[in-house]
Amino acid sequence: MKLHADRAEGVNIINAYTADSVSVNGEAHGRSILVPPTGEVIPWDVSALAELAEAHFERIAQTRPELVVFGSGKLLRFPPAALLRPLMAARIGIETMDTPAACRTYNILVAEGRHVMAALLIHP
Repeated sequence: MKLHADRAEGVNIINAYTADSVSVNGEAHGRSILVPPTGEVIPWDVSALAELAEAHFERIAQTRPELVVFGSGKLLRFPPAALLRPLMAARIGIETMDTPAACRTYNILVAEGRHVMAALLIHP
């Protein structure tokens, strides 16, 4: 019995997550990633909250999502507010949660047709 909804053509869906990887459209990623609603998954060159810089969020702002779901890793931890300036200046919302919750929330929002991006910290 099929227990999951059909994936709309071209929409990125997070299929699974573990402590050290996230699977998008059946492909496992062992490093931090940005998951747009469509198109390629984007490698994100950060592996820990302490490594985040304003430039990491500037890169997201350039893609113009309406909302960013930030997965902070195994634990819920908020990035310093000063780093979020590029998102605030572009009027892009951000929700922070642990990475498993971010994966679930991203899937719900993308299924609703929202232009959301998941920014997921994955520790190698």
